[in-house]
Amino acid sequence: MVIDDSATVRKIVETCLRREGFDVKSFPDGVEAMRWLTEPDARIPDLVILDIGLPKMDGYEVARRLKTKPQFSSTVIVMLSRRDGMIDKLKGRLAGAKDYLTKPFKTQDLIAVIESHLGTPAPN
Repeated sequence: MVIDDSATVRKIVETCLRREGFDVKSFPDGVEAMRWLTEPDARIPDLVILDIGLPKMDGYEVARRLKTKPQFSSTVIVMLSRRDGMIDKLKGRLAGAKDYLTKPFKTQDLIAVIESHLGTPAPN
């Protein structure tokens, strides 16, 4: 799952992940993503690529809400943000993120982080 308010970033990450064999669902904000996750046809994501600076509900809040629900206990959250300070990274960890990438990012770095958490190769 990709949650980022930038259509460009969503497209880059989606394309990158699909090329690696992942099934990708993306959203422009956390509220829409959380709403979809409550629908009957929603699947629990193995991974969430999550921007911090989102409209309506920021990435920290999305991560906290996901991590309070037992069905998401094994979902890996990777923060993807322009904010690169230690405080931002710490807040991401405290909210439940397993990793943190700063924008701009290289798609190889994104894949390396995902593989380090989910194992390799990607599921088909």
